[in-house]
Amino acid sequence: MAACLLVMGCGASAVQAGVVIGGTRVIYPANVKEVTVPLDNEGTRPVLVQVWVDAGDPSATPETIKTPFFIRPPMFRMEPGSGQAARLSYTGDPLPDNQETLYWFNVLEVPPKAADSDADNNIQFAVRTRIKLFFRPSGLQGDAATAFKQLSWKWVAGEKGKDVALEVSNPTPYYVNFGDVGLKVDGVLKRTGEGGFVAPHATTTFSLAPLKLTSRPSGDVLASFEVMDDFGGSSEQEVRLAP
Repeated sequence: MAACLLVMGCGASAVQAGVVIGGTRVIYPANVKEVTVPLDNEGTRPVLVQVWVDAGDPSATPETIKTPFFIRPPMFRMEPGSGQAARLSYTGDPLPDNQETLYWFNVLEVPPKAADSDADNNIQFAVRTRIKLFFRPSGLQGDAATAFKQLSWKWVAGEKGKDVALEVSNPTPYYVNFGDVGLKVDGVLKRTGEGGFVAPHATTTFSLAPLKLTSRPSGDVLASFEVMDDFGGSSEQEVRLAP
């Protein structure tokens, strides 16, 4: 999940996001009519909320984005303590049918303008949250929940002036998401504190720079990673690396 602040006005003010998305990711199976994303305003003020889907460019605006999804309602007001369902529908535009496609679901929360006499000197913070949206075609081979078992991990020696790294290859049609990636050396866990994902039928590299390694450790070395499931849950996994 990613969040950023958009600033309007001038001056200074404290800010805290109030609208919470009911989940850390959205899975859209191709065989359903719509998917509902629950939102809750846990703040103390009413807010104006805008929702949209982008294809990976966080700087793209809702007015210029073209994605195969329709959201109802695209904009609404939420009172403190209230909930709202954003209904997401696939338009049917062609998408790959042999693997998942990644989009991003956006929630922009705009607070009301201050009503006091000094309102013109206050900053208004619009808080945007982005979470992954996976479009999942019907009939994909395998299972998203166990796709991580088919990953191939290997040690990548750092060239001169470059960091050592772990390379992971994904032969499955599913995105595999990680909360953290690191090593276990002779039973001692060394985490980088960094996560990410590997796309279907693709390879990605995770830098081990935070571990300050200059070469492959001796002894028993395992790739250690936290894999995320469809519901945002995580499990610890390990794979022994070849010498």
